[in-house]
Amino acid sequence: MDIQRYLLIAAIAALSFMLLIEWRNFDIESSAPLATAVKVDEDRSAPLDSGDDLPRAEGGVDNTAFDAPTSTTSGRFIHLRNDVLDLKIDLEGGDIVRAEMSKYLAELDSKKPFVLLENNDQRRFVAQSGLIGKNATDTADGRPLFSANNERYLLQEGSDEVVADLHYRYNDQIDIIKRYTLKRGEYLTRIEYLINNRSDKVFSASLFGQLKRDNSKDPGVTDDGMFAMKPFIGVAYSSPEDRYNKLAFEKMKDKPLKQKMEGGWIAVIQHYFLSAWVPEQDATNSYSTVVTRQGMNIARFTSSEKQIPAGETGKIATAVYIGPKDQYKLEEISPGLELTVDYGWLWWIAQPLFWLLTKLHSVIGNWGWSIIGVTILVKAAFFQLNAKAFTSMANMRKVQPKLVELKERYADDRQKQSQAMMELYKKEKINPVGGCLPMLVQMPVFIALYWVLMESVELRHAPFMLWIEDLSAMDPYFVLPLIMGVSMFIQQKLNPPPPDPMQAKVMQWMPVIFTFFFLFFPAGLVLYWVVNNSLSIVQQYIITKRIEKTGLPTR
Repeated sequence: MDIQRYLLIAAIAALSFMLLIEWRNFDIESSAPLATAVKVDEDRSAPLDSGDDLPRAEGGVDNTAFDAPTSTTSGRFIHLRNDVLDLKIDLEGGDIVRAEMSKYLAELDSKKPFVLLENNDQRRFVAQSGLIGKNATDTADGRPLFSANNERYLLQEGSDEVVADLHYRYNDQIDIIKRYTLKRGEYLTRIEYLINNRSDKVFSASLFGQLKRDNSKDPGVTDDGMFAMKPFIGVAYSSPEDRYNKLAFEKMKDKPLKQKMEGGWIAVIQHYFLSAWVPEQDATNSYSTVVTRQGMNIARFTSSEKQIPAGETGKIATAVYIGPKDQYKLEEISPGLELTVDYGWLWWIAQPLFWLLTKLHSVIGNWGWSIIGVTILVKAAFFQLNAKAFTSMANMRKVQPKLVELKERYADDRQKQSQAMMELYKKEKINPVGGCLPMLVQMPVFIALYWVLMESVELRHAPFMLWIEDLSAMDPYFVLPLIMGVSMFIQQKLNPPPPDPMQAKVMQWMPVIFTFFFLFFPAGLVLYWVVNNSLSIVQQYIITKRIEKTGLPTR
C-alpha cells in the first residue's frame, strides 16, 4: 500500500473539508428570514413601541408624569456627534434611532458612512433606554417626551467630549435630565439619568437598556451569492459561567435568556460591528431576551432598583457601545466583550497571529505586506518541520522506480506488495508518512489565520496594491487564486508521482479544485496561501536537488 500517497490525499481532503466548514460556519445559527431591501427615506422613522416592547418591573407604578416643558428645538430628533460617531436621538423616549460611523464607509467605492443603527422601512435596529418601576417614566402606555435646547450637539475643536441634556418634568416636584456624553475618538456613549427629587417621597426606579432589531440582513454584507459570507447575526452576552455566549434570534422564542449577574453586558453582533449595553459593573443586573408579537428581537438589561431620597438628587447610569469590533478597546470596557471578535475554537492560535499582524502593521503600514510578513515568520517557525517533510518527499521521489518495480512484481499479491514496500522503506531509512504529518500540523494555523482575516475589522476595506483594494473581499479579477493554483501545480510536480493511476488523477485535479474554492475567499487569505506556496516551492526545490545530486536518500 502506498501509505504516503493515501495520507497526502487524506490530508488535502481534510483541509478542503475544514475550509468549507469554516466558510459556512458564519451561517450557523443565523438562518432567520431576511427582509427585502427597499428604497429608504432616512428621515422617516417607523413607530418603535408596542405593548410588549418595554420591560415590566415588579411592584406597582406611580406615574403622575407631566408633559415635557416646551422644547427649543423645531423637530423631534437631535444629533450628537464626535469625530467618529454621529447619533440621532428621538426626543420621544430619548432613544438612539440612528448611528453612523464616519471612519467606516458603507461600501468601498461609496462616500457614505456605515450605518449600524437605523429605523426605517429597510431596517429597524435601535438602542432604547428608560426608567421602570414605582416611578416609571416608560410604560406600556407611552414614552416620555423630552425637550432639548439644541438640535445638534457637535464636538468642538479643542474639546474632549460633547454632552447633550434631554429634559423631562416628572411632576411639579421632580425634574429628570437624560444626559448623553460622548468622548473624542470613542464609540462608547455614557447615559445618565440625573434626578432632582424635591418631593417629600422617595423616588424609586430601575434603569433598562435594550437593543431592538428586526430580521433584516447584515448591511455590511452586500453579496448574496451562493458562496457569499453569511455571518452570524444575533445576541451575545456574558454569564457567570462563561464570559462569552451566543444566542441566535431564531432560538430566542424557545430558549429566551433570563439571568442575573454582577456587572456583565449584552449585545447584538454582526460582521465587524456590534452594539452592546454595558451597565454599571459593580451592581447586580438582570439580562433577558424577548421576541415580540411583531417579530422584533430584543436583548435587554435591567438594573437593580435605585432610590433617591426625598429632597435629594441622584443619578442612574449606564453605557452603550455602538461601533467596530476593536478587541483591544472592547477588552478595556468589560471582561469578555472582546470575545465578540469570534475566532472560533482555534482562538488560542488566532490571537497570537492577530497580535503579530498588528505589530507588523504598526511598522509596515500596509495590511497586505503585513500578511506577507506573518507568512514568512510562520514559515520560519515551521522551517525544520517542512524541511523534514520535503526531505521525505524527495527521498520518496528518489526510490520511486523501486516502488514501481515492487508493484509490478507483486501485482497479484497485495499483502506481499505491502510487506516488500515496508522493507524498502526500512532499508532506505524513509518514513512514508513524513511528508504528510507536517501538513496536518500546519492546518490549524491556516484555519486560525482564516478566522483572523475574516473577523478583524481592521482589514475591512484595507487596500494592498495594484488591483487589490480590499483584502477582506475576494480578488475582483481572480488573479491571486489563479496564481495560487499554478503554485499548487508546481508543488505537485516536485512531489513523487503516484504509481496508482486513480491516485494520479485525483492529485491532478487538486490544484483545480482548490483554485475554485479560493476564487471566493478573501484576497488576504489567498495572498497568504500564494506566499506560503512560493516559499514551500523554493525550499522543496533546493532539498530535492540536493538529494538528487548526492544520489542517496537522506533522513
